[in-house]
Amino acid sequence: MSSGNSPDWNNLDVLHRNTLPPRSHFYLYQDEERAASGDRNQSLIKLLNGTWKFRYDRTPLRIPKWDDLDPASWANITVPGMWQLQGYGRPQYTNVNYPFPVDPPWITSQNETGTYWREFNIPAEWDKSSHIHVRFEGVDSAFHLWVNGREVGYFQGSRNASEFDITQYVNREDSNSMAVRVYQYCDGSYLEDQDQWRMSGIFRDVYLVPFLPDTITDYTTMVDLDDDFMTGTLRTSIKVQGRPGLFQLKLIGGHGQVIEEKEGPCEECLSITVSQPKLWSAEAPNLYELFISYQGRVIRQRIGFRRIEQKGANFLVNGKPIIFYGVNRHEHHPLHGRAVPYETLKADLHLMKQHNINAVRTCHQPNVPEFYDLCDELGLYVIAEADLECHGFDPIERIKIDDPTLSGHSLQELVYKIANKWTTDNPDWRDAYVDRAIQLVERYKNHASIVFWSLGNEAFYGCNMAAMYHWIKERDTSRLVHYEGDREGLTTDMHSVMYFSIEDLVQRAEQYPDRPWIQCEYGHAMGNGPGGLKKYIEIYRSHPRLQGGFIWEWCNHGLLKEENGISYFAYGGDFGDQPNDGDFVMDGLVNSDHTPTPGLMEYKKVIEPVSVAHVGNCLEIRNHYDFIDLGHLVCSRTLRSESGSSHSEILDLPSIPPGATRQVAIPKSALQDFAEETFLDVSFCLKDATAWAERGHEVAWRQIQLQARDISDIISHQRPPLQVEEKADQLFITGPGRQVGYMIDLATGELQWTGNGQRIMDRGPEIGLYRALTQNDLGEGGDSRHWEKFRVDSLRTSLQSIAWTSTGTAVTVEKTLRIAPPVLNWAVDTTVRLTIFGDGFDIHIKGVFSGFHPTTVPRLGLNMSLPGSFDYCHWFGRGPGESYRDKKEASRIGYYEQSVTQMFTPYECPQENGNRTGTRWVRLSSQDAGSTGVLRVSAPSPFNFTVRKYQIENLNAAKHPHDLCQVDQTLFYLDYEHNGLGTGSCGPGPWPEHRLHAGPFEFSASFALGGLD
Repeated sequence: MSSGNSPDWNNLDVLHRNTLPPRSHFYLYQDEERAASGDRNQSLIKLLNGTWKFRYDRTPLRIPKWDDLDPASWANITVPGMWQLQGYGRPQYTNVNYPFPVDPPWITSQNETGTYWREFNIPAEWDKSSHIHVRFEGVDSAFHLWVNGREVGYFQGSRNASEFDITQYVNREDSNSMAVRVYQYCDGSYLEDQDQWRMSGIFRDVYLVPFLPDTITDYTTMVDLDDDFMTGTLRTSIKVQGRPGLFQLKLIGGHGQVIEEKEGPCEECLSITVSQPKLWSAEAPNLYELFISYQGRVIRQRIGFRRIEQKGANFLVNGKPIIFYGVNRHEHHPLHGRAVPYETLKADLHLMKQHNINAVRTCHQPNVPEFYDLCDELGLYVIAEADLECHGFDPIERIKIDDPTLSGHSLQELVYKIANKWTTDNPDWRDAYVDRAIQLVERYKNHASIVFWSLGNEAFYGCNMAAMYHWIKERDTSRLVHYEGDREGLTTDMHSVMYFSIEDLVQRAEQYPDRPWIQCEYGHAMGNGPGGLKKYIEIYRSHPRLQGGFIWEWCNHGLLKEENGISYFAYGGDFGDQPNDGDFVMDGLVNSDHTPTPGLMEYKKVIEPVSVAHVGNCLEIRNHYDFIDLGHLVCSRTLRSESGSSHSEILDLPSIPPGATRQVAIPKSALQDFAEETFLDVSFCLKDATAWAERGHEVAWRQIQLQARDISDIISHQRPPLQVEEKADQLFITGPGRQVGYMIDLATGELQWTGNGQRIMDRGPEIGLYRALTQNDLGEGGDSRHWEKFRVDSLRTSLQSIAWTSTGTAVTVEKTLRIAPPVLNWAVDTTVRLTIFGDGFDIHIKGVFSGFHPTTVPRLGLNMSLPGSFDYCHWFGRGPGESYRDKKEASRIGYYEQSVTQMFTPYECPQENGNRTGTRWVRLSSQDAGSTGVLRVSAPSPFNFTVRKYQIENLNAAKHPHDLCQVDQTLFYLDYEHNGLGTGSCGPGPWPEHRLHAGPFEFSASFALGGLD
């Protein structure tokens, strides 16, 4: 296909003009001392970041000629940055859909355009013979470059680097001007349909670099290890411009010792042999420093000795199969979009390491150079992905398919086989595809942390993917190649899938046992979730071909927006952007401000590198590391009970090699009969500070029950004589001095409870089956449509019968209830027995489902409305944060106290939150000690509870936190059980064992009021 005389941004034949060949990212230094600092401010560059002049146009077709423009009068804009976040245009979020009319390779003429302009000088100290280059690390999506009014060239590929030789265009002794015209979309945008905000601009560094006439322009380092890993070989080759000469290498070890120095002609590949090299891995990221010197210029490159290979059905690092405990990471900042500050990037990677994450997939494009430097240093395996996704052709083909028997993965398989014709299996697009592989590999080929190259994401499969694979394999034999869209494994070194259930994953791995398997995306971390992660990790650790996966994804992509004096994190549609995919961009393990969610804490727990089992009087400790023992950790034990915790005691650990298990005797002080339920907490913390955490940071822990709970340890009620009076369909029960009183409506069965003249319960306890929905409930794999179909949110309670008896010190009320929705004929037939005492009551509930009822329900429990003065909570159970039946591994059982406000988890998209599992008792009181009594709740079996100030309906309707309205009451939910969370927003719902199936149920609870006068 020829694009004729179309403009460059609408011309498939033009990917770039007058750009220099792609090269490794590096900085040139004048000497080794400055190079050793690693500080780019000491290198030979001139940053052009900062304030530029800016002109915004809605189309590039009506911009006046340069002679008619006056850049000095334009507004200011910040580089790096996205213009949509600086007052021009609007951010737009779509996941799959293209945000423009689809007619490849053509792009609509309504194509926002930003023209940047600034002045600059060439540093006087730079050698006068130098060639002056300008390098752009990232411009979204395409741009033309002018220097001093003369056009230099063109480049497209938003997350790829571009470099131009502008020597002939600049004045060395005078001021210069640079203009960059950036187009929001180009024909390359058909290949950049990633699940992210659509924003534009110069969003990464821009800088000048002086290259001497005879100088190094690129280099390649390759490491190899003998089969016994006792000898490493570093091979280095360089590219030069100008006259050939000699280049020098110096390799320095981790303690500053010189390993070897070498010199040779620039045409040769020089080798350095290292005996017993310290190997690089994510667990032990040992790095050497290589200095490459040529003609008075020095480059510093950190080297990690490691071997990546595939053997049989496993990929190996340094001869061992590893498991990826990974995460997908988009570049995002709530104020700056993809222009992420370095400190934010660094904090993100530190947070990953602190939460036991060992791998990152750069979804779905190359990241900034500093990312790979930090991964080398901190120890993170990287799947480095090309800037390529064309998922938007999926809905174009999907809409044509009218086959109700197809759904889920089967429908996707069919769509992928026909959607590839647009670009992926279209030879006209071959160069555009291969260019993205070249840009990726050449830029980052020297990084130890990169273990796989990835061809892209959700771009189907065809001849152009095969061309990318073959180019990479010819260029780099030291790494494996990944691509999930190659379902038949024709040109990929592993099988990769997304969002599979455990059953499907195991079945597929057994069906195709020839290669390793990973999930490049799973555990969709949207809102309250992900649930069920533990089961994935267990299967990764037990199945020989399943080598882990990458949670989707790292960060919520909320953009900070202020509206009517209220600040909040906005998502799709909040800027009036159409089309949009709403809150689907809010799916991270950290919030938009990069603070951890409960989901991140859960992930840390299930992937922790040390596990502990209780075997007799011993602790069986397993080391899940692949390469290091546990010598860097301190193990301690603490006894925890309802009364509090004992002082920690250090446990001496034997040497536990990687993958090994050893037994340690439980201290005698922990082997005794305890008067109350008691737990042994075993903790593993860093012995010394690291680059990513302080000394004492907890890496792993286990809690073991030593003394079971005495089931009789529930509320023992006071039994003073009670006065009972039935009057006008109401039953009045009062204690001595009317300190406590009850009124039961014999027509409805409702209970009112007072103490010391104040209301204790405004409403309840009423049987409840519904809770606020989560984003996982609302997804394709969730249960919300099933619950809506059966009207679980509209249940009404009808009193069938009621009777009461009195013993003088206790009143028993027996009720039968029918709980049913309108329209339908299913119901929950329930019997309730209330036994009322002078200080509270016991409740026993038994129920069965009848009729054609739902297969699952959100919850089973009691709803209560308490006076707002009950605003503080003490409890013994899992905490301190929220937990659910499939998201509770990160919660220890212990004694906790928080205000009701603190117990609310402030998700950026309001939803069900704040449940606590494994609760033995709850005590509600007031922070104002004199305003009310103390309400204590207990049960024979551990239960769930939630306290908050927001109605379920409000949580379901609210789009953002500022849409929530606190009620005056404290809403208290005591639950027999909850339905699990799962990952149904994009993936499987809760596992069968985590679902709350609609079957017979029975539970009890006790309520007592303390502080009576």
